[in-house]
Amino acid sequence: MANRLAQATSPYLLQHADNPVDWWTWSEEAFEEARRRDVPVLLSVGYSSCHWCHVMAHESFEDRATADEMNAHFVSVKVDREERPDVDAVYMEAVQAATGHGGWPMTVFLTPDAEPFYFGTYFPPAPRHGMPSFRQVLEGVRQAWQERRDEVGEVAGKITRDLAGRELSVGGDEVPGEQELAQALLGLTREYDPQRGGFGGAPKFPPSMVIEFLLRHHARTGAEGALQMAADTCERMARGGIYDQLGGGFARYSVDRDWVVPHFEKMLYDNALLCRVYAHLWRATGSELARRVALETADFMVRELRTPEGGFASALDADSDDGTGRHVEGAYYVWTPEQLREVLGDADADLAARYFGVTEEGTFEEGASVLQLPQRDEVSDAARIDGIRERLLTARGRRPAPGRDDKVVAAWNGLAIAALAETGAYFDRPDLVEAAVAAGDLLVRVHLDEQARIARTSKDGQVGTNAGVLEDYADVAEGFLALASVTGEGVWLDFAGLLVDHVLARFLDAGSGGLYDTASDAERLIRRPQDPTDNATPSGWTAAAGALLGYAAHTGSEPHRTAAERALGVVKALGPRVPRFIGWGLAVAEAALDGPREVAVVGRGADDPATAELHRTALLGTAPGAVVALGTEGSDAFPLLADRPLVDGAPAAYVCRNFTCDAPTTDPGRLRTALGGRG
Repeated sequence: MANRLAQATSPYLLQHADNPVDWWTWSEEAFEEARRRDVPVLLSVGYSSCHWCHVMAHESFEDRATADEMNAHFVSVKVDREERPDVDAVYMEAVQAATGHGGWPMTVFLTPDAEPFYFGTYFPPAPRHGMPSFRQVLEGVRQAWQERRDEVGEVAGKITRDLAGRELSVGGDEVPGEQELAQALLGLTREYDPQRGGFGGAPKFPPSMVIEFLLRHHARTGAEGALQMAADTCERMARGGIYDQLGGGFARYSVDRDWVVPHFEKMLYDNALLCRVYAHLWRATGSELARRVALETADFMVRELRTPEGGFASALDADSDDGTGRHVEGAYYVWTPEQLREVLGDADADLAARYFGVTEEGTFEEGASVLQLPQRDEVSDAARIDGIRERLLTARGRRPAPGRDDKVVAAWNGLAIAALAETGAYFDRPDLVEAAVAAGDLLVRVHLDEQARIARTSKDGQVGTNAGVLEDYADVAEGFLALASVTGEGVWLDFAGLLVDHVLARFLDAGSGGLYDTASDAERLIRRPQDPTDNATPSGWTAAAGALLGYAAHTGSEPHRTAAERALGVVKALGPRVPRFIGWGLAVAEAALDGPREVAVVGRGADDPATAELHRTALLGTAPGAVVALGTEGSDAFPLLADRPLVDGAPAAYVCRNFTCDAPTTDPGRLRTALGGRG
């Protein structure tokens, strides 16, 4: 019998629709039911490509006896953290404060007033490794609720008060200056792993936002150490098992320090951020490796994550059928020497094993290896390697594929739009720009209402019920600003303006200049979440600062510029202390310190070669956060085009920063010099 989740649009919730657990969605009705029955709420939070979420579901939520216990003594609420990042953030903060760590699946017991009083993550079906079983936890919470209600109420009240009292110091109104950004670079140097690239130890996550800061810092200051850390980290990741050597695209993280064994789920946000980083690395250095990885990652997103409606799906699962009916992590991606021989024959299998680091003992589990590129010197027979790669990819395509989470998340699609638009422009791939435009069209058509309020998710072209949070407004605005620069279509700047106006009206703390993750008119939770630090994606706070800054550069709007600068106060406070966790804020601070530069390319239409060359040169400039407007003389598509004529009848580029403009130039070489591009 299906439960209430059968009506959900979230693939994660639908995975639990046939559980014997009488699941509710997060709703006022669920808490009313808990009040009516006088029982606690069991809140279970996860997401569709989370390995341990699947494990706990199979062990406990599919078990009739466990479900009977849950149904008898609790109102059980299932939440997809990707649909409701606000609910996830509030209760994850409580879990981390109480236990010192967090993660998913997240299991929290609440009073009917939504106040948390007992916490955990994964609980096994039987006691192990010092953990109680899930049934023991249920019994303990039930007893406490029935026999020690006063104590439970005191704990819940204290936790809720503690959370409400966690006021964030936003660091004042000043933008970080040279000193803070230099201190941030020094802090990153201390945590850098010079042998393997990246920062810190295992597990290692791709530091996309930090690399963006390093590239911008190098562009502004010429600091070679910053570029070296960025380039070496990108090379190590691209040669590691975290990168799919056959199909392109990156896995979520590496379980080891050497980037060898990934956690195999592939997320849209990681691939969008990394595609853009590798494209920017190529822009700065001309690296052939960076070019290849940017394009392969873009092609992966379009090939494997694009939905029929033109948006991008959220994730591919880590687990898949290993051919025997068992769901195993990594089964789709790993190879044994015997499997190589079956596909390639002995001679090519030997070459493939050497080239991709496939060993008899294996680098993963049960003698299988994750493909990587351990040799730094390229094999001379590139054509033979290409043929091997093609045959392995074809053979892999016959394996049972990992599941796909088809929901379209606005914020992550915004990141993908920015990456695909720029990558397509840099490498003359109009199909990638078209994919970015199609995703932008879907967001406008399906996710935006008449007031330009954005819905967080859609699935199969149907809009979800959850309101957009700050990162949705900010990342979609970022994507639209990139589309505006690349396509020369001013409507994308207009849409970005509608979104950043919502940020000013509904997310801004006017007193402190800080930003909240939820709108002022959003559902009230026990705390209004507010976090300026990056997680797997840029924080909504710093992403909004970047979008506000870019929009202000395009339009000259003082309120947007002021809001961006005030929001960067937190980067001044945190950047020198925890640079790894506020990389996007540091990248935005680099743009603010550089201007950012405003470039207007006035030409004779998009088909004119001289106009196209100036436009491409402008896009390839490395000046941090520069904005580009493209149009014909007299066009009103972009404010930056106003009163900007052709020069002696020839297309011209106008570059301004900090209220000062250079003389217009018709020479791409001079424009390249003005914007820091490569020769």
